[in-house]
Amino acid sequence: MEAVMRAEQPLLTSGASGRVTALLSLRVLRGLLLLLQAAALLILLPFRWRPRLVSAAERSAPAPADGRPEASRKGGHGGVVVRVPAAMVPRRQREHDASWRRALAVRRVVEAMKEEQLGRDFSLFTTARGDTLFTQSWTPVNLKTRGLVVLLHGLNEHSGRYNHFAEKLNENGFKVYAMDWMGHGGSDGLHGYVHSLDYAVSDLKAFLEKVLAEDPGTPCFCFGHSTGAAIILKAACDPKVEGWIKGLVLTSPAVLVQPSHPIVMVLAPMFCLLAPKYQFSAANNSGSVVSRDPEALHSKYSDPLVFTGSIRVRTGCEILRMSTYLLQNLNKIKIPFLVLHGASDTVTDPEGSRRLFDEASSMDKSIKLYHSLLHDLLIEPEREKIMQDIIDWLIFRV
Repeated sequence: MEAVMRAEQPLLTSGASGRVTALLSLRVLRGLLLLLQAAALLILLPFRWRPRLVSAAERSAPAPADGRPEASRKGGHGGVVVRVPAAMVPRRQREHDASWRRALAVRRVVEAMKEEQLGRDFSLFTTARGDTLFTQSWTPVNLKTRGLVVLLHGLNEHSGRYNHFAEKLNENGFKVYAMDWMGHGGSDGLHGYVHSLDYAVSDLKAFLEKVLAEDPGTPCFCFGHSTGAAIILKAACDPKVEGWIKGLVLTSPAVLVQPSHPIVMVLAPMFCLLAPKYQFSAANNSGSVVSRDPEALHSKYSDPLVFTGSIRVRTGCEILRMSTYLLQNLNKIKIPFLVLHGASDTVTDPEGSRRLFDEASSMDKSIKLYHSLLHDLLIEPEREKIMQDIIDWLIFRV
């Protein structure tokens, strides 16, 4: 059951943003910041460059065959716990090494091709910074291609998780391209770490140029989930990109992301400077369930290419920074779009999608709010209906 644009929905916003001044006066806040900066310098700097001591047992330990993370992680409703086998390689060494992730991503595509998924392929894409990104594609077999869909995954996941959706698009004549952004899936970078989301925006633009050069004259759409949707929205603010894209499909976009406390927005830049890769265990937010399907949750969180660790300081800062930018520039969105959001999403606020719909300058825009659904719409029990809603919207606009 879904609600459309102006139907009344419960507002799932923390209401915390923009009220820093209500917490502390500006003068008191500045004084507090100076004290915190001095304390952080004294406490954090001596440990920032301290090398980690590795035991002889760790140095001699063999690498795991599947590269799975070592810790048990929680996921799902009602106490569903995902147990991930312990790895023999030290976590820090494994996270810094993207080669095992890329090898696994490549192996999965090769195995899919052997299993008669004939339209599946992969390639490596080099960014302007010299980083290597893993990309893959799904091409319709024995069916004329009517359009292209460039897909961008959400935070901590990877493009391979959208295989079923890509197959559905293929069945309806859409060729799919997908890119793992930096620090994700088979791409370069520390796993789960985002130094700058602007890198992902520029990488997306370059990837779009490559895709359009390979398929000239074919209508092109972009699909993005969560933070991936936010990256696409920022790219769409560029008039050049606006001319390339026929339409956008956005699920649970990270437009309105609330910090746990207003003071976080003030202190975040300082901690990004001092300890950008530090992980806040309290920020893992294990209470935020993203789907009501326990099997889908198990599949997601037992996938070694999905980062299940606590969020890193700079990654969180970048998401908040991107959210702030989008809220100030929603009126620059002129491309036709469909935005879909679960009304019970506790990861990204559905109110952000409402604001996108209300403030965007697009003449052709649609919103679907699904009652009781959570964050990951494409792994919710109603996913087949949601995929069909998306496909119907795309077909109508080719």
